[in-house]
Amino acid sequence: MSKQYPDKLVFGLDIGTRSIVGTVGYKSSRDNFTVVAQCTRLHETRAMLDGQIHDIGSVSETIKQVKKELETAIDRKLTDVCIAAAGRVLTTATAHAEVSFEEEVVVDEEMIHSLEMLGVENAHKRMLEETKDREHNFYCVAYTVVHYYLNDYMITNLVDHKAVKIGAEVLATFLPEEVIDGLYAAVEKAGLQVENLTLEPIAAMQVAIPENFRLLNIALVDVGAGTSDICITRDGSVVAYGMIPMAGDMLTEVIAKSRLVDFNTAEEIKLEASTRKKTIMYKDIMGLRQKVERTAVLADVEAALDRITTEVSGQITELNGGKPVSAVFVVGGGGKLPGFTEGLAKKLGLPKERVALRGEEVLSSVTFLQEGIVKDPLLVTPVGICLNYYEQRNNFIFVRVNDERIKLYDNGKLTIVDAALAFGYPNEKLFPIRGKELTFTVNGEKRMVRGEPGEAAVIHLNGRVAGINAPIQQNDEITILESTTGKAAGCMIGKLPEFKQTISFTVNNNRVTCPRYMQANGEMVSEYYEISENDEIVSLDYYTLSQVLAFLDIVPQGRVYVNHMPAGPAEKVYDNFVINMELEEQNYREDIAGLSEETEEADISAEAAIVPEKQAELLKEVAAVEDTDGTAGTEPDVKPTEVHNLVVLVNKQPVVLKGKTAYRLVDVLDVFPFDLSQANGRNAVVRVNEISTNFMQPLADGDRIDLYWEG
Repeated sequence: MSKQYPDKLVFGLDIGTRSIVGTVGYKSSRDNFTVVAQCTRLHETRAMLDGQIHDIGSVSETIKQVKKELETAIDRKLTDVCIAAAGRVLTTATAHAEVSFEEEVVVDEEMIHSLEMLGVENAHKRMLEETKDREHNFYCVAYTVVHYYLNDYMITNLVDHKAVKIGAEVLATFLPEEVIDGLYAAVEKAGLQVENLTLEPIAAMQVAIPENFRLLNIALVDVGAGTSDICITRDGSVVAYGMIPMAGDMLTEVIAKSRLVDFNTAEEIKLEASTRKKTIMYKDIMGLRQKVERTAVLADVEAALDRITTEVSGQITELNGGKPVSAVFVVGGGGKLPGFTEGLAKKLGLPKERVALRGEEVLSSVTFLQEGIVKDPLLVTPVGICLNYYEQRNNFIFVRVNDERIKLYDNGKLTIVDAALAFGYPNEKLFPIRGKELTFTVNGEKRMVRGEPGEAAVIHLNGRVAGINAPIQQNDEITILESTTGKAAGCMIGKLPEFKQTISFTVNNNRVTCPRYMQANGEMVSEYYEISENDEIVSLDYYTLSQVLAFLDIVPQGRVYVNHMPAGPAEKVYDNFVINMELEEQNYREDIAGLSEETEEADISAEAAIVPEKQAELLKEVAAVEDTDGTAGTEPDVKPTEVHNLVVLVNKQPVVLKGKTAYRLVDVLDVFPFDLSQANGRNAVVRVNEISTNFMQPLADGDRIDLYWEG
């Protein structure tokens, strides 16, 4: 008849170097755990060394024996098991991760999980960089968030806070694939399915260091047979894990050599030396009975014990940032030998009462139904393995990503993003990326135009569209069509607010409003100019007098005045400057009036649209117009006359100009062969009566003109 136990019993296996301990129990209340049955079996051979399985078949046979005995004790079949991995090849890395948002958001659980996964990914990259190990595949078997950050401020819980940036400091623990595969193979060969996987130091911590103790800076040392596993707590979190490959077996081997016995006999001698017994009896390999004082055995292992405590104290100090911890809790059989806790306290510079074995006192909330169970440090890790089941159900599951089978460590919170990262999808292929931004300057001020957003990855989970953070389970089918990068940023001059700015002048008592000219890298450009990376854009805050006249399409007669002072074509005319001149015909005055302050905005825009064409003509017209000494370009008084001929000397050759009432230097180009397109980087020499000028210079009979390319 089946014994009356709860429907769900937790089966935990502590697969150690010397023995396998099986524990079956259940949580009887929030803070209490009841152990229904427990069984211990020693390995018949050295099938495990330093926490690593070497003989899978032999270990599996021992697991079968433990399983069978426990099934008999509870009268129930056991199919699922919780296990722990030793820290022999444990590797840890701490990394920071942060996520920024374009605008303030309310943080939810999904955002936090994504942040934590990014932290684990960063820790994995950092671990590979530091170890330079490219031969092994590493799995994250546990991670702890050391600190969360809200807008760069440390915080304990991010949920429901408003943030523009969240961050996390993540401590992740990794083991090589072969360690995990060996454990799984041994367990499955014994007819069991792994229900939860944790680390031995994490399991021990579940019992030895209650959560309210973790605010203190404490070290936990689990001294097993092959390894001494270490974890450090501080500020409410586990902040570091470590391991040294020295533990109880090292002491056993010393006894075997000094007492000339086999390994198993040496182990029995060590266990008796851990008790208060004064004299120990044994038989050596010659078959002779021997008798030795307990103190002599302790003297045999003194040097080895000193070496172990030296290594453990050094690792604790290193993991704790170069300083000793406040206290140390020791669990596991290897730490029971007299002198271990005292030696460790001395190496750490702590009072001896600050380094203590944790056994019966930390198992006060654990009830053993089986008779003959003695609460001591050996039971801390087996019970902790069972308790860890209630904290998180960890296991490996298999899913398919784009038809490729992927193995994932199941921490109970697996999502599609975890599978994608394991498959090898980098973050930039999962999330949309904005196109390249465009940076340039406007009037010396840096500007940036953002690229267009890309499209998110298209994801299907078991044939249905799903989000990147959708939860996944065993045998799920996932297909991912990678995300895209958005179009690179682009911007035309006409889109800049500066392009719409204007300059106003008063021309012959009429207010005229003109659009601003724009330059790109020193060259005049139109509104349709496409801005390039690092362009230097300038919105000119002036016109030259020539540009004003070209814009108004008028030809002055006689002298032109700017702010009541004579001015040449190159004179700079700024906002609110006053221009006065005599005009050839009355209709020009009407044109100016039509561009006055009362001009409709639509008319100004239309006029602005043709500026680039007028500007291009003007640039040809005034190719060498810049005034250097302020004398060139001053126009003499010329009064309108009847149509007449004009004779001038061009490069010492007489040239006759015909058919006009007045002539300007530009008219010479109609009869004199001077090709403006032949510049080829040379400067034009333009002089009238040995004075540099421009093509708008009025001419008089007998003027001497120099016109040629220089250089």
